[in-house]
Amino acid sequence: MSARAPEALIELTWPVARAAEAIVALARFAGLPIASADTSGAGAVERIAAQHGLEAEPVGAAYADVDALLANAGPALLVLEEEGGQRLVALLESRGRRLVVVGPDQRVRTVLARTLRARLCAAAVQQRAPEVDRVLDEARVPPSRRDRARAALLRESLAGWRVEVGFILRPAMGAPVASHVRWSRLLRRLGVLATAHSMQYALGILGWWLVGKGALQGRLDRGWLLAWGLVLFAQVPFRLLASWSQGFAAVEAGGLLKQRLLAGAVELSPDVVRDQGAGQLLGCIFESEAVESLALNGGFIGLVALVEVAFAGVILGLGAGGLLHLGLLMFTVVASAGIAWRYSEGRSEWTAARLSMTHDLVERMVGHRTRLAQQDPLRRHEGEDSALDRYLELARRMDSHAMRLVAIAPRGWIVLGLLGLLPAFAAGSSSPGALAVAVGGVLLAHRALRKLMVGFASLAGATIAWRAVAPIFHAAALAERPLGPEPAAPRPRPCPEEKEMALPILEARELVYRYRDRGEPVLRGCTLRLHPGDRVLIEGSSGGGKSTLGGVLAGLREPESGLLLLDGLDQKTLGREGWRRRVVAAPQFHENHVFASTFAFNLLMGRAWPPAPADLALAETICRELDLGPLLERMPAGLQQMVGETGWQLSHGERSRLFVARALLQEGEVVVLDESFAALDPRTLRRSMDCVLSRANALVMIAHP
Repeated sequence: MSARAPEALIELTWPVARAAEAIVALARFAGLPIASADTSGAGAVERIAAQHGLEAEPVGAAYADVDALLANAGPALLVLEEEGGQRLVALLESRGRRLVVVGPDQRVRTVLARTLRARLCAAAVQQRAPEVDRVLDEARVPPSRRDRARAALLRESLAGWRVEVGFILRPAMGAPVASHVRWSRLLRRLGVLATAHSMQYALGILGWWLVGKGALQGRLDRGWLLAWGLVLFAQVPFRLLASWSQGFAAVEAGGLLKQRLLAGAVELSPDVVRDQGAGQLLGCIFESEAVESLALNGGFIGLVALVEVAFAGVILGLGAGGLLHLGLLMFTVVASAGIAWRYSEGRSEWTAARLSMTHDLVERMVGHRTRLAQQDPLRRHEGEDSALDRYLELARRMDSHAMRLVAIAPRGWIVLGLLGLLPAFAAGSSSPGALAVAVGGVLLAHRALRKLMVGFASLAGATIAWRAVAPIFHAAALAERPLGPEPAAPRPRPCPEEKEMALPILEARELVYRYRDRGEPVLRGCTLRLHPGDRVLIEGSSGGGKSTLGGVLAGLREPESGLLLLDGLDQKTLGREGWRRRVVAAPQFHENHVFASTFAFNLLMGRAWPPAPADLALAETICRELDLGPLLERMPAGLQQMVGETGWQLSHGERSRLFVARALLQEGEVVVLDESFAALDPRTLRRSMDCVLSRANALVMIAHP
């Protein structure tokens, strides 16, 4: 493959209309799992990738960092701005100064990295190039140094210029775990790890055979010692390779676990989060750390121990003890498994008691002030002593099983292994080399059993912790892929004569919804049609299902039955993300959050970040329309003022208007406001309502009568 010249680069680019085909071709060459081979989709790159079970992350870099990004971006879809419009480059990987790309003809070619970089940065260079050339002319830089000086000046003047490169492709977080394991090349790391350990043990066995045979035959001369030293020295590179592979495998496996748990936490339904409470959620965080540390350590130790046990069995079978030694080893392994099972049961009970105490402690801390004010002081610590006594008793039992598991089983094997050598040693029928190999096998089996028991203890703890973490891990698979095209842009408000003939934006028919712990449905037979320009007020008594209906319309809750359509498409077709971009909501005060960041971030987190100047200007305009102008003037940094728990303090009414502004800035087709104006005085309420009515395409207001 030869590098392409700049004028030939156009032959390797894809038109935007063939973005789906480019993504599929790139995924196939890169080994990414493809959920569908259909290339007829259209729309944004992120949506097309999601339809094929992939994730396309927009990436950009400063002008000086574009080279580093290209060297590590593959597989990626780069976007070039050409005279005839945008073109796409399917970047497969980097090979030094050349980049491997997939062309529209499904062939793999290379292009010089500097050529592609120049095309990506062309807009930035064209803006500053005349000024740089003028400076070079005035400085009378000689032609031999002009190119280097020009590049240095451009790099300096464009240091803060951000170049939008394109999209990095990877498996979606909701894809099967096997897809992520294959993509991360974790199996290759584990294969290298097992091979390195196997070679290390084989050389160790050879060393034992050399030194044992020389010692038992009385011929331990310089040659035997030299051979033994060479064998020991040969183990060093394999030990280093094993440590290197284990470290990289641990980092990759830990990263995959954290990404999956983060994706699962985002996909948890609000009902699940609300039902678990702060104590159980905090316990899940602790258990996720235990899963990562214990599973990785125990898994690697167990893998190494299994390799050692297998080698020890082969050695014992070939040594002086023969089948007797092999049978004793199998008996020890089975007996150790029984002890390990008892330890696992004890640890499970201990973990349940520990988590129960953690949940209770967190809930008591959350309601501490209420307990001080309302609960009898003599009953504040009721039940704590009995729970602590039970916890200590379970801990004592678990430690007893752990002692038998880690100490008694390996040491018991030493006794059995030496007893297994007595018949061969007493009969004198075995050679010194066979006896040496047998002794080496006994010691290797002892070390393997000790590692195996430690690894099993870690894996048992990880398995128990996994029971609390598994729902979050599996929740990542609930992310839905959009099946249809992206909906059209929001429609303008029709005049009253046209509204009767226009199709509704949002349509609900016979919706039924019930909470998991309730037998009767909260919503039953709910029907609603919402056209552009409609304003709907939902009133009712507390507990009547108003907020539940708002959550269902916004896609935060899934109805048990009925039909819910947005622009004629259901949520499965649009996907959760697509639905929530079109129907935005400002939930009740206790279900919304102000994050410890800037005021601008809290406003624009659902629109764009980092924001463009136009986004900041629109945010300030909406804030002033919501009568938040005095707040902006009081804050020293304005929109860039830090707010939230650790920053500027906002009143109840200011927070509620912040939530309204956040919803309006998303510019959805439907805006759902739930008790958003309950804390406002009449004057502020009127100004805020004028802002919402003028900016919301279709509005659903939830309020008490």
